[in-house]
Amino acid sequence: MVNFGKKLMADQLEEWREYYINYKMMKKKVKQYVQQTQTGGKNRDQVLKEFSRMLDDQIEKIVLFLLQQQGHLARRIENLGEQRVVLMERSDVSQICQIRQAYREVGYDLVKLLRFLDSNATGIRKILKKFDKRFGYKFTDYYVSTRANHPYSQLQQIFKQVGVVAVVGALSRNLSYLQDHQGSLANIYDYPSLILKDPVIEQINHSVQKLTHSTSFLQFLGQHALIVPGDMQSGSDLGDDKDYHFLSLLLNLVNTFLYMVNTYIIVPTADDYSVSLGAAATVCGVIIGSMAVAQIFSSVYFSAWSNRSYFRPLVFSCIMLFLGNLLYALAYDLNSLTVLIAGRLLCGLGSARAVNRRYISDCVPLKTRLQASAGFVSASALGMACGPALAGLLQTKFKIYGLTFNQNTLPGWVMCLAWIAYLFWLWISFKEPGHIATENSVSTQSSDSGRRVSGNLEGGLGEPLLIDAKAGQDEDDEDNDDPEESHTPATSLAAAYRLLTPSVKVQLLIYFMLKFAMEILLSESSVVTTFYFKWTTSTVAIFLAVLGLTVLPVNVIVGSYVTNLFQDRQILVASEIMVLIGIVMSFCFTPHYSVPQYVTSALITFVFAEVLEGVNLSLLSRVMSSRLSRGTYNGGLLSTEAGTLARVAADMTITAAGYLGQGRLLNATLLPSLVICLASIVATFCTYNSLY
Repeated sequence: MVNFGKKLMADQLEEWREYYINYKMMKKKVKQYVQQTQTGGKNRDQVLKEFSRMLDDQIEKIVLFLLQQQGHLARRIENLGEQRVVLMERSDVSQICQIRQAYREVGYDLVKLLRFLDSNATGIRKILKKFDKRFGYKFTDYYVSTRANHPYSQLQQIFKQVGVVAVVGALSRNLSYLQDHQGSLANIYDYPSLILKDPVIEQINHSVQKLTHSTSFLQFLGQHALIVPGDMQSGSDLGDDKDYHFLSLLLNLVNTFLYMVNTYIIVPTADDYSVSLGAAATVCGVIIGSMAVAQIFSSVYFSAWSNRSYFRPLVFSCIMLFLGNLLYALAYDLNSLTVLIAGRLLCGLGSARAVNRRYISDCVPLKTRLQASAGFVSASALGMACGPALAGLLQTKFKIYGLTFNQNTLPGWVMCLAWIAYLFWLWISFKEPGHIATENSVSTQSSDSGRRVSGNLEGGLGEPLLIDAKAGQDEDDEDNDDPEESHTPATSLAAAYRLLTPSVKVQLLIYFMLKFAMEILLSESSVVTTFYFKWTTSTVAIFLAVLGLTVLPVNVIVGSYVTNLFQDRQILVASEIMVLIGIVMSFCFTPHYSVPQYVTSALITFVFAEVLEGVNLSLLSRVMSSRLSRGTYNGGLLSTEAGTLARVAADMTITAAGYLGQGRLLNATLLPSLVICLASIVATFCTYNSLY
């Protein structure tokens, strides 16, 4: 794939070429500045002043041309509006069609202007990132904070596009009047939900949304999955209509749902199960967390396995989950805590969420990928709510052939049956994507050929071709020496870590924090509520189910309204502060800990952690290197590993705090959450301007 400098040159309109950001010149200047500071020719202050002035000149050139073009478009719309008024009085159908086509021509020119603006906005972001990287200096923070908030800000014209959006509104309103041959009485301002079905308006809306990062409910849900379509498709993005198989997508979503049910179905009874096996109630942290421990490793091998197949990893997942739940159910009669934990470890080794994400990313057509991503998050949320709710329904006890079926073992038996049924459905209905089958076939042929030529070539012709391609890239222009603009996927976790900028690290820290806080809340809920309030298993199950059911309504509100009123970074900080407030409210300050205090603080913590997750992953996908958008060690895997490590740490914290006694458990487990939350807020403010 070409680097950004070449892509910018290729995408430029010839007649507007002189008005684009001179990215190549600025990149060379950055390299010169590095050399000059190393040789002592210039000090850092001189470089900052010169580079700031140069970037100001580039932005001014872009903005003045933008305003000029907006004026041209506004005049054309004004002239067409006068003609439209005259023609609507005459009801001349043929002339009205001509006017509509003239408006569309304006629309196509507006799309060109929006793409011009998008290219320049991306160029500004990239050159700022390059400068920061070369100098190890937070120039972006300084530049954005001084320019964006100034009353005469030109940067706002590029990143907020108020004038362009006004032109979009004028064009949409006039086209809505011409919706049918007689002219429509519907007005886009009176009916905000009115959908104007016109190809040019759809193109304009897509360009505006891409430029402003505006979100709808589906987009906000998709951000939770970190599978939102980006500026460019991933290298493995072969998902077209021929590859698409709805039943296979549905099977992936059901797998996600069942896994989340499997994760949370034991939470209300884990403490009681550990006590029945002779352990302390707080050992429930080990029981719940062991699944997450295994998931740390399973995420990596499932991510790698999905490069070659989707069907086989899903089958393997079903088998591991069946065996894990079987051991979990049998541990009661065997009176073995070891068997119980081994069962949960096997369940964690069957976590195929990396495969589910990858299937949506690679095999679902771009036009439906957003809905599929939203479905992934919805399935996760529904499973999270259904797990505890199902546990609340399994409050019975009986024996069959010496096997005990009670509230502790029934979750295991129920999930065994669920995974067997799912495996049968998977076997008869799943269809391996065409490009996977083709790649496997080619790989087999290449391997055979490679063995005939040389015993040392495991990949046949693949390895020489990759080497040649890399050599060819090295012979290209100097842009290829920048890892940020190389599109080669990371080949290891260490390589992926080296691609993490401070902004990305902070977002991963925030993700770790919110998962840690949520896991503490959920995993210790049974122990805490039993100790303080004498809640039954059914009451705990209802409480956890209600928490899970808040996910979708909250995302509807945030995705449909809040994200359209505030910037993502503003919502991020506000959500972190609310999570902090929820954690502080959860502490037991008096001998009499009340139900209203616990429930209110839990709702605040959980709800705002959910809000934070969507915004956090949105920003993460925006600031993350394009090299982490595909391959085995991708952004989705990194976020999964960060979240899984947080869950493991939280569950181990619960077990360790249990040695202090159940009376001190709550405060002891909340203290790390408080510290991590404060650290994430401080880190967010340190990188706040880089999230612009």
